[in-house]
Amino acid sequence: MPTDPAIAPHQSSASLNRSAQASLESLYFADTRRWVVAFSGGKDSTVVLQLVFEMLVELGDKAKKPVVVLSSDTRVEAPNVAAYVTDALEKVEESARALRIPLSTRLVEPSASESFWGKLIGKGYPPPSRWFRWCTSNMKIRPSRRAIDKITRAHGSVILLLGSRITESTQRGRTMQERSINSRGLNPHHEIPNALVATPIAEWTTDDVWEYLVNNPCPWGGNHGFLLSLYRQAGGGECPVVFDLNTPSCGGSRFGCWTCTVVKEDKSLQGFIRSGEDHLQPLVDFRNWLVGLRDEPGYRSHVRRNGNAGPGPFLPAARQEILESVLALEERMGFPLITDEELAYIQTEWSAEFDYQNQIAVRIAAKHGRMITVSDATGKDNSFAEHEMVEAAALEAGIDPDLLRQALDIRRKEFPSLDKWGAKTGFERALGDLVKKAAHQAEQTPPQ
Repeated sequence: MPTDPAIAPHQSSASLNRSAQASLESLYFADTRRWVVAFSGGKDSTVVLQLVFEMLVELGDKAKKPVVVLSSDTRVEAPNVAAYVTDALEKVEESARALRIPLSTRLVEPSASESFWGKLIGKGYPPPSRWFRWCTSNMKIRPSRRAIDKITRAHGSVILLLGSRITESTQRGRTMQERSINSRGLNPHHEIPNALVATPIAEWTTDDVWEYLVNNPCPWGGNHGFLLSLYRQAGGGECPVVFDLNTPSCGGSRFGCWTCTVVKEDKSLQGFIRSGEDHLQPLVDFRNWLVGLRDEPGYRSHVRRNGNAGPGPFLPAARQEILESVLALEERMGFPLITDEELAYIQTEWSAEFDYQNQIAVRIAAKHGRMITVSDATGKDNSFAEHEMVEAAALEAGIDPDLLRQALDIRRKEFPSLDKWGAKTGFERALGDLVKKAAHQAEQTPPQ
């Protein structure tokens, strides 16, 4: 756990502060590359942001080069931390505008197809583990990389300012020291083209960081009291803005995702709960339930997506159970846990894989007061009336309504006319594939 600045012996870091400010100013005027400050809300990234903010204020009219503050929201961050980061970004943006400094903020999020619920419930991915850590690349790296790529396409190159420190961990220190740097202390990012990395507080200790934060109030208003309270509540470090897979999993830290199943024990929310945030206990219980589902008999297919034998994706019934549970938990917590876009994406994935009526997820959402609209390939909204007519006709004929719906969709969208040469043969082949797919899905579904 980091040293509590309230009881730590005072050690002046004024010289480090002056050195960092001088280095930043020199770097700022050295070229025209845009700056991107990675801000996670933790202590180290807060120091870097504050140093940059104060430098721009000090420069006044001389500060011309735009700076972007980039933060990442995985959509499953610890609720109190997510609220803190959002509030901090708003204050930074408003203050920068009032002070007329060239600094703006950007909060990036994964798309519905990259999100935790999109992968877990939509496609049936098992909860992330040490051996299958799909969450970081989808929820953190891709959204951040898109933002960086957009800047480099428009302006050619960027400098990423990170809060990495040599003393932060043995691994981090070794990695930083092994990187080759140029005369200005920059090193090329090993994965992002046209990006250089600057680490202005690389030589700072944890005590240096806390001393700076305690003795220098937020230039964008307020103070660092809430940040200090977060670190007092529990042990662990912070979860940085991630640009590559070399960054270790942050699941054991206080600033990780509440759904993280990579680590054995979630120290993040446990620390908050021990400090009085009892209302977060249901999130911990849900996370623990997800961990158990990974190896729960009858929940996952015996065939992987590539056709090989082995534990595969969650079965349709399991995904439906998880979606029901998420929406019930959302009602209990009193704040959103899953977005409309994610629910629509889940329905789209289910429709392509097993839900031929294209409405199971929509109906589950409706039970919990969430009215979701899903558009089909033509861009028109799906009609419940049509679904109900198809279901009635199928039941009357004694066939599977899902199968009938999918057959009608194939006929309408892929073979609008059977008079064309080869259309009948193609339609028959498509129907045969559909029946095989339905039979395969039925074999994988456990008896109710």
